[in-house]
Amino acid sequence: MSQKVVQYQAVMQLAQANPSIYDMVELNKQMLEVLGVKNIDKLIPAGDEAKPTDPISENMNLLNGKPLKAFIYQDHEAHLQVHMSFKDDPMLAQIAGQSPRAVQINAALEAHIAEHLAYQYRKEMEEQLGVPLPAPDERLPEEVELEVSRLAAEAGAKLLRKNQAQIAQQQAQAEMQNPLTQIQMRELAIKERETEIKANKTAADIEMEKQRLEVEKQRIDSQERIAGANLGAKAVSEKNKLASEQLVQGTKLGIEAVQKNKEIQLKERKE
Repeated sequence: MSQKVVQYQAVMQLAQANPSIYDMVELNKQMLEVLGVKNIDKLIPAGDEAKPTDPISENMNLLNGKPLKAFIYQDHEAHLQVHMSFKDDPMLAQIAGQSPRAVQINAALEAHIAEHLAYQYRKEMEEQLGVPLPAPDERLPEEVELEVSRLAAEAGAKLLRKNQAQIAQQQAQAEMQNPLTQIQMRELAIKERETEIKANKTAADIEMEKQRLEVEKQRIDSQERIAGANLGAKAVSEKNKLASEQLVQGTKLGIEAVQKNKEIQLKERKE
């Protein structure tokens, strides 16, 4: 029996290092059998007899050394969030780490998280496929298994792209919360605003210059019209003056001609 106990202790150490590949419940049952413990089924209920419960109760059962089991219908995403918060809580981790069962608690938690993660993966694959998958323990005919495999390949690629996009978005959001990134973004916004102000000022200057040139053009046009009017009036005035002078000169010449004609007639009469 001593030899068997040593062997099982070695297996237990391996299982604690790699809990995901061992059936911890069955391993503990066999260890208890070797030790000759009675009523093992009462100490370690069979997995099928375990009752589904909420994630808080699961964490409590974990601390109390009770077995944990995930069920296919549960909200695995919510369970995972609660279990990961429990795992990452520094206060709880410090207290649990002081327990003599600390290694077993961590191993059982990792195994239970993996169980929920497996069910969550199955649920997401079903969403990509658009149809429910057969039960995990159901033996499938060869043609059905082949068809499921082909469909799963395409669904797996879609799920990969979806998760990659989600992780990229989360990383971008986290980067946006980085104080250094926020400072750089504010500096960039200031530079863009300065560039915009300069561009607007240049546009305003151009518009003002256009308006000034338009006013100047109108002023020149007005001066040209005034000068043209003055020239026209002067030309008319000169023309009128010339006509008046010609009229006076003609009148004078006409009077002189009449007087001369009278003198000639008077002279002829005297002769």
